[in-house]
Amino acid sequence: MSATPERKARLSPGDIRAHKGIQPVVCLTAYTTPMAQLVDAHCDVTLVGDSLGMVLHGLPSTLGVTMEMMILHGKAVMRGATRSCVVVDMPFGSYEEGPGQAFRNAARLLAETGCQAVKLEGGRHMAETVGFLVARGIPVMGHVGLTPQSVNTLGGYKVQGRSHHEADRIAVDAAALADAGAFAVVLEKLPSALGARISAEIAVPTIGIGAGVDCDGQVLVVDDMLGLFSDFRPKFVKRYAELGEAAGAAIAAYAEEVRARAFPGPEHGFGEGKPE
Repeated sequence: MSATPERKARLSPGDIRAHKGIQPVVCLTAYTTPMAQLVDAHCDVTLVGDSLGMVLHGLPSTLGVTMEMMILHGKAVMRGATRSCVVVDMPFGSYEEGPGQAFRNAARLLAETGCQAVKLEGGRHMAETVGFLVARGIPVMGHVGLTPQSVNTLGGYKVQGRSHHEADRIAVDAAALADAGAFAVVLEKLPSALGARISAEIAVPTIGIGAGVDCDGQVLVVDDMLGLFSDFRPKFVKRYAELGEAAGAAIAAYAEEVRARAFPGPEHGFGEGKPE
């Protein structure tokens, strides 16, 4: 087992921004208190992603995720994360209408969960909203490239920025968010060369997910990298464990022992007389 790092004060969005050019930012998602405790011990950023809709709730996309769901899971993660910077996704429909709507919902996320920052998707068209939030004390992480909340207009979960025109557009989008005050920008599913280009061009950390090793940090959905879903293997995910297979084997062994009346055994029961 790897040693648990010594506990330190909670990292702030400013601390994450200061990683630029010094040390890669380590980020994983978490949606529950136990997982947050595991992630928090080793990561700089714990992301309560709206991917929880698909990972935990069985939704076909992130579009059905609500503010109430994000707040529920944000609170759970904050109970388990004491060191990392906790960022909560703003769900679809909670910020696109304009800066005013975005502020009301972002302020609610921070107030009700206690998280340190919010994340929202979109490029240049969201720069005004990012600036509006930052000016009012709400740290924002941006997200460009493949933006899952726009899956219907993007035509699926495909790589973005393959053409020169698309690459230039996404680079401008990332720069606009950084200039507006975002403390970091997620780059999702881009050619590695484009990830390197944007990382060199903007002044805040880029956090890649399928955008190459030259990003300033990396993020993965924790359930993916732990192998909890055997039938979901995106190319950009490295499996660091196969917990889904191990869990399946354990559940099968339990079921077999219950049916054979091998569990519970005498050591799992309670006798009469004095308390045990």
